[in-house]
Amino acid sequence: MEVVSCRDPGGTPLGDRLRALVKDRGDVPIGMRAEMLLFMSSRAQLVEQVIRPALDAGRVVVCDRYLLSNVVYQGYAGGLGVEELWTVGRAATGGLMPDLTLLIDVPPEVARSRTGGPRDRIEDRGEDYRARVRDGFLRASASYPAPISVIDGSTGPDEVALRIEGEVRRALGIGPRS
Repeated sequence: MEVVSCRDPGGTPLGDRLRALVKDRGDVPIGMRAEMLLFMSSRAQLVEQVIRPALDAGRVVVCDRYLLSNVVYQGYAGGLGVEELWTVGRAATGGLMPDLTLLIDVPPEVARSRTGGPRDRIEDRGEDYRARVRDGFLRASASYPAPISVIDGSTGPDEVALRIEGEVRRALGIGPRS
């Protein structure tokens, strides 16, 4: 089985440029709606140029982030309408949803100890925003329109890896869920 990995935003020349723009701490202010549309533009290009062709060729695609991230970061945490984000997201992706989403849930204090300080414009938003992001992911996972598995990321790396492996095997139909 051939696997294609990609990241969102990014993964294409256009996506990488948009990623750099939206994460830049520079002096160009980006409103929440514009930020959402930049992410959606990157994703639309990624789906068209990378994901759909890989799926059409029978490959497995592993993508670091996808539409759920926009719904959470700009919707639940950023104040835009969640349903509007789903609508724009469906248009950007042509309705393509993942066969499995892995949501690794980590309490804020654990996340801080593992990542250090902010590294980009979005991470500069502070603890309140990050708390809304975590809450948004947990709330969204309850009504997510595709298979999702919430994994306790506060356990050790080996336990997290085993859980991820079990979920992926199950989704691919190559083993029992562990």
